[in-house]
Amino acid sequence: MSCRRTAARLLCAMAIFASPWLTQHTHAQTLTMRAALSRALAASPRLTAAERDVGIATGQRIQAGALLNPELSYEQDNSFGSGIYRGTKSAETTLQISQAFELFGKRDARIAAGAAGVDVAAIQRKAVRLEVLSETAIAFLSVLGAQRRIQILDEQIVAIDRLTPLLRRRVEAGASSPAETGRAEVASALVKADRERFKATLASARRELAVLMGDPAAKFGEVSGRLDTMGKPPTFQSVVAAIDANPQLVRWTAIYAQRNAELLMARLKPYPDVRIAAGWRHFNETNDDAARLTVSVPIPVFDQNQGNVLSAQESLAKTRAEREANRNTLIVIAGRAYDSLQGSLRELAVLRETAIPKASEASEAIAQGYGQGRFTLLEVLDAQASVAQARLREQEALQNFHAGVATIEGLVGNPFTLARESGR
Repeated sequence: MSCRRTAARLLCAMAIFASPWLTQHTHAQTLTMRAALSRALAASPRLTAAERDVGIATGQRIQAGALLNPELSYEQDNSFGSGIYRGTKSAETTLQISQAFELFGKRDARIAAGAAGVDVAAIQRKAVRLEVLSETAIAFLSVLGAQRRIQILDEQIVAIDRLTPLLRRRVEAGASSPAETGRAEVASALVKADRERFKATLASARRELAVLMGDPAAKFGEVSGRLDTMGKPPTFQSVVAAIDANPQLVRWTAIYAQRNAELLMARLKPYPDVRIAAGWRHFNETNDDAARLTVSVPIPVFDQNQGNVLSAQESLAKTRAEREANRNTLIVIAGRAYDSLQGSLRELAVLRETAIPKASEASEAIAQGYGQGRFTLLEVLDAQASVAQARLREQEALQNFHAGVATIEGLVGNPFTLARESGR
């Protein structure tokens, strides 16, 4: 009976310790590029802030179209004095309502400036969305590339460790020195050290991707995708032409309209508005009533709003320069990404046409010759390392290629045909 109790307690303890592990792996699902992009868009605080900017601009647009409020006033004259003006016997009371009327299209100019502000905020939101997608795609590719590099190093470690039985037999047969066993162990340890370094890189990449998706730590398992599917990129001239459709540049059209409306507002401000008032006046002394009408117009003698007009003119002229500066920056970024993309393609061509197949052939021949005593262990290890380094270079070039594609996609606003979901 006591044995059963002990077994039951042991099973409960194992369940308690195993449950976190099981829970962790249950929730650690494979992450795809599409899912990562979707989660990043849903969780991005930058995109949320951009959406709030649209709301702010919308509120300002609504306020810009509001009419001026009327004013209600009450006046009492000739009261609480001395003599015949003692008390309110001779008082004159006036109840009046007045309304200011904006002339010369001032309200329309305000509404135009507010509407342009909404356009600017909406276009800026599109630009932020592209930036979030591009950053998330690059972070995803970093995780995918690090995973693949670790797999290559694991395969290299297995290949080195596979030599251990053969080394022992050669040492026992007197065909090799016992030091060769230690040399193989050192080579395996060095590759394992490289693997640990890549694991740290993978952990950082996973954390960056998780933060972009709204999580402080990575809750996903491995990421899935393919880096080996590529295509021929368009010409750089077509990329530059497509950049003009980038929201970061399109928004300058709306900014120009906004600043043009602000200039019009500054020019119209000196023109006087009319205030019309109508009221009712009561004379206590005679108990008579009378109507009161007032029309007032300010005289723009001292303030012609010249400073604000000059400021608005300079701000409008500055818009063109700012757009060109922004465009030049985007072209430089696109140029770097495009050069990296093209360089990766040329590097991949050399690796796949010469380096990887030649290194693989040499490694296989040396491995077979080593068993026949025609090559040394150092030559075997060197051949294996060459294959691994060539494959690591291939993965790095593939990652750089797709990162360049993601960067340019974020600038032109349209995906390349060579960068489909299946290609990542």
